[in-house]
Amino acid sequence: MAHIGYHVSHEQFKPSELLKYVQMAEQAGFTRALSSDHFHPWSEDQGQSGFAWSWLGAAMQATPTLSYRIVCAPGQRYHPAIIAQATATLAEMFSNRFWLTIGSGQALNEHITGEKWPCKSDRNARLKECADIMRALWSGETVTHKGKVCVEEAKLYTRPEIIPPIIGAAITPETAEWLGSWAEGLITISRPPEKLKTVVDAFRRGGGEGKPMILKVQLSYDRDEDSALQKAYQQWRNNIFKNTLMTQLQTPQQFDAAGMFVQPKELHEHVRISANLQQHIEWLQKDIELGFDELILHNVNREQQQFIEVFGEKVIPVLT
Repeated sequence: MAHIGYHVSHEQFKPSELLKYVQMAEQAGFTRALSSDHFHPWSEDQGQSGFAWSWLGAAMQATPTLSYRIVCAPGQRYHPAIIAQATATLAEMFSNRFWLTIGSGQALNEHITGEKWPCKSDRNARLKECADIMRALWSGETVTHKGKVCVEEAKLYTRPEIIPPIIGAAITPETAEWLGSWAEGLITISRPPEKLKTVVDAFRRGGGEGKPMILKVQLSYDRDEDSALQKAYQQWRNNIFKNTLMTQLQTPQQFDAAGMFVQPKELHEHVRISANLQQHIEWLQKDIELGFDELILHNVNREQQQFIEVFGEKVIPVLT
């Protein structure tokens, strides 16, 4: 059995709304929450971009039984020493309830620094440096490092008793295999089972056998199929492109321009669109069979209260 979580989409909702939604999710039986960490939304229609790290402290205090994760890209917009400090503070206050998940990021959020947006291989190298720096700081070392990121005599004086794991984010099998050698777990996104299996197999092959795996499940549930599709199309059509494009576009306006060419039927390969709860259950059961420990459900349309209530009553009890 897997833990079922609620995805906190800062791109789509105000922080005050999201605080209410995680409280509802906790009451409905969700046991995990995954926060996005964006500076810009994927589209003008989404229209939000609250600062996740401010929000997390309030949310974790307000929902004492939920464990939290965040998808973060240290190295450009964030210095790794600052993310190490932020993580240590949350982990000290809320022991064993916070995991850090890290990835190489998207230009959409990171280009705001005005620095060059590196190629994928350089972003990966920078990410690994950041992970090593954060682990050293959490262990109490004084860190000086000169590389793709620089640190000068940094030491964390407030550290948690339980050091949180670093979970690596991967879309492709190549990245997943690389993460298997050094990350303490994997987070990836849902896609057709045969494609998802290649990512899982690559992670295990690279050294991830036995490590926790988290799946962010992109779905759209509503009372009828047409509504579920149209509402997913309105909110999420900009988020179905290949990773090579997703990581390079720099503004919501550019994503909106690319999204103009997407047809509603194209979403089905990327978002699980159905009004049939049994269909959603069957999809999720296949994820569990692949070995995922946590399924974080992201209802990409705006009908969050309905989703939380219905899945809490009809879906979660079947899977846990």
